Amino acid sequence: MNRRMLTAAMPASSVRQVSLQAGQTLAAYGELLKPRVTFLVVLTALASGALAVEHWPGWLWAIRLSLGTAMVAGGTAALNQRWEREVDARMRRTAGRPLPTHRLTPRQAALFGLLLVGAGLAWLDRLINPLTAALAVITSTTYLLVYTPLKRRSPLSTVAGAFPGAGPVLMGWAAASGSLALGAWVLFAVQFLWQFPHFLAIAELYREDYQRVGICMLPVVDLDARATGLQLRLYTLALLPVSLLPALLGMAQGLYFFAALALGLWLLRVAWQTARQPSPAASLRLLRASVIYLPLLFGLLVFDHLR
Repeated sequence: MNRRMLTAAMPASSVRQVSLQAGQTLAAYGELLKPRVTFLVVLTALASGALAVEHWPGWLWAIRLSLGTAMVAGGTAALNQRWEREVDARMRRTAGRPLPTHRLTPRQAALFGLLLVGAGLAWLDRLINPLTAALAVITSTTYLLVYTPLKRRSPLSTVAGAFPGAGPVLMGWAAASGSLALGAWVLFAVQFLWQFPHFLAIAELYREDYQRVGICMLPVVDLDARATGLQLRLYTLALLPVSLLPALLGMAQGLYFFAALALGLWLLRVAWQTARQPSPAASLRLLRASVIYLPLLFGLLVFDHLR
């Protein structure tokens, strides 16, 4: 009996149940990809690539880079969730993920992640260039083998994680130009510094969760919040002049310079308010500000570069 005949012979309720289960499984695999994080990774890679050359590299290039980057980023996210499944099950913010809820098995997550990362690396190597694929290898392995285990050992994990977190910027630049120039490292520095207010805000918001499972983010071990406040001030203060460098290097014009200055002062103000009067509400404001800041900054930079 072929599939069509078997489906026809099944009761309608059974067909609906099979379809529902298939849909739920697909949705669970989609969650493993961390779509919002992966989307931001792809956006920054595309923006960096657009800034590496004088004119837009083309939509075929953009599609190829987006797909390859998304496969590596999504596969890395799946492997990370496989690694941290027991920790995720004990945290309120992650308890609903596919592995803690048993919608997928650890084996399924591992195979899915490995296949995606492997396919993404092969895709980038063949359809973009070997340098981009090599940078993707470094980014993925550093995230999984350095940042992930370090989270339970030291607050320096945020520093370690900021390196692979800014890796997609280098990938995008290499994808468009085939090399890494000063501009690539400036963009890397912007994204590197941006991650500190962003992740310190997250860590403060979910401090109890992290404390319960032994994740050593700075706000967890810094009980009086002085060190956290100092780092917020220092990193956002450093981010302001670094974010202006693209204009000074000729990557953009006056529009970007003044927009970056305004955005940087705004983020600095929110970070300093959070450092002065820490609270969940203040951390949430800082998190939202950081989420707005980076895409807007990169978007304005690309617009000013290409216009």
